[in-house]
Amino acid sequence: MFSIQPKKSNKIMKRPWNRVDLPVYSISSTFQTEENMHICTYVSAVSMTPKRMMVAIYKGTKTLEITSKNSTMILQLLSEKQYNLINLLGQHSGFTTNKVERLKKRNLIKSWKNFSVLKDALSYLELNTIDRIDAGDHILHICDVLSFCNNLPGEPLTLDLLRKKKLIRG
Repeated sequence: MFSIQPKKSNKIMKRPWNRVDLPVYSISSTFQTEENMHICTYVSAVSMTPKRMMVAIYKGTKTLEITSKNSTMILQLLSEKQYNLINLLGQHSGFTTNKVERLKKRNLIKSWKNFSVLKDALSYLELNTIDRIDAGDHILHICDVLSFCNNLPGEPLTLDLLRKKKLIRG
C-alpha cells in the first residue's frame, strides 16, 4: 500500500476550510429601536423544501443579542463593490458603534420588510430562526426563508477578494 504525496510547491496551501472561496453576507437585525448590521460568511442552504438556511452568528455580538429578541433577520448578499464596508460592518462592535446611522449618513441604506438594508447588496433574504445551536464561538441559526429579493445584478463579494485587498488575513 502506498500513498500519493502532494507535489512540492513554493506556494503555501490554504487550510482545508479556506480552500473554497465563500461569499460574504451581512445580517441586518432589528428589535424595537435597536438596529445592527454584521458581516457573516458561515452561511449555507440546508433544505430545499421547505427552503432553509443556516447562518452562524459570532458570540458576544450586538447582532446575536438582537436576534435573540427578534427571530426575523435579513441576510444580504454583498456585491464585490462593497468591500469597503468590511471595516465598519466586521471590525466595529454594534455595542459601541451605530453602524446603521453611519451608513444612513453615507446614503447607503434603504428599507425592505421594515429592516434597514444596504442599497447596493445583490439580494435580500428574509429569514425566521426556527432553531439555535451552540457551535463553539458561533451560534448556528436554522432559518426558514420567508421571502427574498434579487436586488441588483453583479458579482458577489468573496473572501478571496477580501484577502487580495488585505482586509482579512490568509
